[in-house]
Amino acid sequence: MDKTVRPKVLLCDLDGVVWLAHRPVAGSVGALRKAAAAGVEILYVTNNSFSTVAEQEAHLADIGVDARGRVVTSAMSAGAILRPGGRVLVCGGAGLREEVARAGCEVVVAHEHPGRTDVYSDVVVGLYREFDYTVLADAMRAVRAGARLVGSNADNSYPTPAGPLPGGGSVLAAIATASGAEPVVTGKPHGPMAGLVTARFPGVGPDEFVMVGDKVSTDGAFAATLGCRFGLVLTGVGSAADAPAGCIVGEDLAAVVDALLC
Repeated sequence: MDKTVRPKVLLCDLDGVVWLAHRPVAGSVGALRKAAAAGVEILYVTNNSFSTVAEQEAHLADIGVDARGRVVTSAMSAGAILRPGGRVLVCGGAGLREEVARAGCEVVVAHEHPGRTDVYSDVVVGLYREFDYTVLADAMRAVRAGARLVGSNADNSYPTPAGPLPGGGSVLAAIATASGAEPVVTGKPHGPMAGLVTARFPGVGPDEFVMVGDKVSTDGAFAATLGCRFGLVLTGVGSAADAPAGCIVGEDLAAVVDALLC
C-alpha cells in the first residue's frame, strides 16, 4: 500500500476525532476545511446510532462543518440488513428507530411496551439510555423465542469531555449474555458498514481511502476491512502505543490531515 498517495476520500470518525460531546476538538474544523480545499471528499463514518442523521448533520453545522448527505451511521448499517415487513424490538435511540422504520419494519420501542410478548423478527440494539432490567428481560425472551440479535455496534464506551461513558456495545453485551445468542454486529469494523461506505464511491480503490479515528479496535479494524490506510488521532480513547504497523499517528485530526496532504 503506497503511503504517499494523496487520498481521494477521507473517512472520518466523529466522537473523539471531530468533537467530544459535540464540542469541537481544537483544530478539527480547520483540518476538515483544509482537506476539502485540497479536493479530498469527506464522509463522516460514526458508530453513533443514538442520534438521527439529521441531528448529527445539524450538530456539525453548528461547529461550522457542512456535512449534508455525508454522514453514515451504525444505525444505517443495522437497517441495511433487516428484512422489510419484520416486527423489530428496538433497544436504542431515535437514530436507530428511524433507520429500522426506513428499512420497512414495524418498530416496537422496548421501554415503551414493557412486557409485550409479540413474535419479533429481530431485536436491534444500540446506545439506549432507557435500558433497564425490564428491557433486558423482554429482549432476552424475544431472542430466545427466535428473534435475531442485531447490534448496531459493539463499542463498550464512547469518549466525552468528562471521560468515557458506556456505549451501545455494553447494552448489547448484556442482552447477548442473558439470551445466550451471538449477535450480528453491523457497524465499524464490520461488513455492512463497509458496504455502505464503498457504495458511495464506485470506482474508488482501497488505496484512495483513508480512515481516521481514535480507536484501533474499531476504526483501525475498519480500515483493515476496507483494505485502506488508517490514521490514529490521540484526542479520544487511543494512544500511540496502540498504533498498528503502518498507521499514521497524529496528536489530533489536524496533524493527521497535514501528514496526508504533505
